Amino acid sequence: MKPILIIVFIGAIIAGCSSYNTGELVGVEGRRAYAEPVPHGMVPIPNGSFVMGPSDMDVSWTQNAMSRTVAVDAFWMDETEITNNEYRQFVHWVRDSIIRKELAIQDPDQFSLKDAEEQPFEDKDGEYIIDWSAPIDPKKDKEGNTAQIIEDLGIYYSGADRLSYISKELNVTKLIYNYYWVDLRQASSSTNRFKLDYSGGSTNPVMEYEGTVTRPDGTQEEVVGRSSFVNKDWVLVYPDTLVWISDFTYSYNEPMTNMYFNSPSYDNYPVVGITWKQANAFCIWRTQYLNWSLVRSNQPIVQDYRLPIEAEWEYAARGGLDHSMYPWGGVYLRNMSGCFIANFKPLRGNYTDDGSMYPSRVAHYSGNPNEYGLYDMAGNVAEWTITAYDPSAYVFSHDMNPYYNYNAKPDDPPVMKRKVVRGGSWKDIARYLQVSTRDYEYQDSAKSFIGFRCVRSYLGDN
Repeated sequence: MKPILIIVFIGAIIAGCSSYNTGELVGVEGRRAYAEPVPHGMVPIPNGSFVMGPSDMDVSWTQNAMSRTVAVDAFWMDETEITNNEYRQFVHWVRDSIIRKELAIQDPDQFSLKDAEEQPFEDKDGEYIIDWSAPIDPKKDKEGNTAQIIEDLGIYYSGADRLSYISKELNVTKLIYNYYWVDLRQASSSTNRFKLDYSGGSTNPVMEYEGTVTRPDGTQEEVVGRSSFVNKDWVLVYPDTLVWISDFTYSYNEPMTNMYFNSPSYDNYPVVGITWKQANAFCIWRTQYLNWSLVRSNQPIVQDYRLPIEAEWEYAARGGLDHSMYPWGGVYLRNMSGCFIANFKPLRGNYTDDGSMYPSRVAHYSGNPNEYGLYDMAGNVAEWTITAYDPSAYVFSHDMNPYYNYNAKPDDPPVMKRKVVRGGSWKDIARYLQVSTRDYEYQDSAKSFIGFRCVRSYLGDN
């Protein structure tokens, strides 16, 4: 009896594992159920519709916004602005990657990843792919030359360029981040299409592309394949610490230039002095940094980190309170105790009545968080969005995830380089704190009052 039961049991298992043979549509087997984990430091923003645009009269008569109902999809958003210490992780990663790439060139066996045959991996540009797990002794490696390699790279200032002999100073001109991204909009353009060439026979067609792509520097190239839509660019990653001086004429802000990004006292303050391009590059790095870790642990990759589109930012700032003027609801700037709710310029010539002279540490004020759990959506520092600024964008943009962007080229006129900033800052009057107020800055400009936070589109439905 037992042998019969065993045979039946095995047969049932085999039948359950071979449902492809039943002729039924059952989908690909072996796919594990997946629920996207909560990203570190982010909060979920549910999909929904809202009335985008002015919640009060246009006192400045800018006429750059109109009230309209739009819908946005679900996404994750950083609960605070990116802080100095979070951005410093990016800076240090770039520093370390430059050192490791040079070490991989000098000693690929020790500092590069290997394939199954223990040969160093190379990327499409022929550069070694660095092995981040390989330990580095800054004084000595197996050849005894690590310290000399670092010195030759010029990662730290030396000679006449070194202003301090107490500690090492990073040479910010060497901290260059080279990155790639895929331009899906050019790939989907009606002028860029592929066709099948059947000259070799109908059973073996060859895919050919036609059209042109525009590179970040403005040059155009003929489409030759999928790789044509991969763009390469670079950016200096270190914040411009001199903005504290250049932004304010006849104002003494040298202490902020010296210490705001360097001192641990400011680690939890929002990073500033970041251009739109730097913020965008940070998002690309953050995506690759996480996805690389997920792949190594055999987990599914996630959506890209990016700057929010303007509609996403306003929707998140409102926190479900559709007709409120400020993220905390209502029209007042003080709480029941008479204290200011956000960090801004409350009175002419008076920056301190709200408790802060400059930016404050994130999540510090009593008006936080809003109904979605977001901090500092009004005041502290204004925030970059991915949206290009156009005064009439509300008229022509779609009512589903409204989006307008333009990848400005270096020789484009300044008007084409304007990007939307939202939320107002520590040096702005109350009007700029309103959730519907639009403003802009130029993408290649860094300011002491503009920072950013990231978003990530939700996987599935929320």
